[in-house]
Amino acid sequence: MAYVQDLKKNRKANSSIIRNLVAIRSFYKYLIKSGKITESPLINYEVPKNKRNIPEILTVDEINKFLDTPDCSDYKGIRDKAMIELMYAAGIKVSELLSLRIFDINLKLSYIKCKGLKAKERIVPIGSFAVNCLEEYIQIRNKVNSSTSELLFCNLRGEKMTRQGFWKMIKGYATEAKIDKVINSYTLRHSFAVHLLQNGADMKAVQELLGHNTLSTTQIYSSISKQSKIVDIYKNAHPRA
Repeated sequence: MAYVQDLKKNRKANSSIIRNLVAIRSFYKYLIKSGKITESPLINYEVPKNKRNIPEILTVDEINKFLDTPDCSDYKGIRDKAMIELMYAAGIKVSELLSLRIFDINLKLSYIKCKGLKAKERIVPIGSFAVNCLEEYIQIRNKVNSSTSELLFCNLRGEKMTRQGFWKMIKGYATEAKIDKVINSYTLRHSFAVHLLQNGADMKAVQELLGHNTLSTTQIYSSISKQSKIVDIYKNAHPRA
């Protein structure tokens, strides 16, 4: 179909192409139902299935190596450690992390408030490791950072950190930790979801923690969790594994 080829030339994502085709097919169904046409030109055209890329995740050992990499003898290391500990503890997106304000965290009750798509707010619990790192960071945050910004995390100039700056930081620590995997700014979020499911968390609960609108978005993590369990069972059970 020429329309599909044109979308591909314009580098539209496969998911966007599928959404467009489904919308067009629905429109033709409406035209047939209302008697304006008798047959859809898409009658013999099969809409391709949306292939989801399986996200890369870190093992628990790799996570521990990665989180232990920042040098916490200075402000930057303490800040970086707090950021990546919080990201893994809460499974939040980079945009959500960088938009957190100082009053969005409650260390006494161990939770954060973050805003996702369409400014939808959700409460996410955080564990003791993240709480401890945040407490240490906040103690020195105002002393070192002269900015009056309400943002929880700023760059070394006291300004909002960019996604590119955060990605550069993540990549640097991954290299330092000698993690031989393709890591991006979503890796900690993906690992958070899979590790919860591997340890018996309810799929619906994981969906709410991630802020997904539909359960189907979360289900991709279930397949990764099952694959990991099968590999573990094989390694533990097979005499020649």
